[in-house]
Amino acid sequence: MSDSIRRLHAAVAATQKGDNPSVRTQKLFRKGRAAMAKKVAEEAVEVALDAVVGDRAATVRESADLLYNLVVLWVELGIEPEDVWAEMRRREKLLGMAEKMPKRRGRAGKDAPLFEAGVAVRPLLWDIADGAGAAPLPDMPRRRP
Repeated sequence: MSDSIRRLHAAVAATQKGDNPSVRTQKLFRKGRAAMAKKVAEEAVEVALDAVVGDRAATVRESADLLYNLVVLWVELGIEPEDVWAEMRRREKLLGMAEKMPKRRGRAGKDAPLFEAGVAVRPLLWDIADGAGAAPLPDMPRRRP
């Protein structure tokens, strides 16, 4: 797997330098980092949606698209696959496997801790979306049908 990612990374980096004619990749580099990040987000959503409905083949296809777009973003940011593998090894040493690290928050406001003693101490995204724990949103004008 990591060899495939390294080969993809090398091909994308070559495209960025103009050494590998890949129209799709060149187009992403022209559009810039925000467009690249948007593509990563779109592909991640597609993976999640296909997984929810249990479409294994579509999940595999969309996962490949996600990895491609993620590697394009890595190249844009100067991230090497080894940087990611090193972080995964670090997490494995700390947690016993390369799982997601808990977020650490230091200051008040947006950086305040989400949880203390297992209880949310500030509104979570889904709470805000449901209207709990936040000031009510103003009435928005409705679109005409």
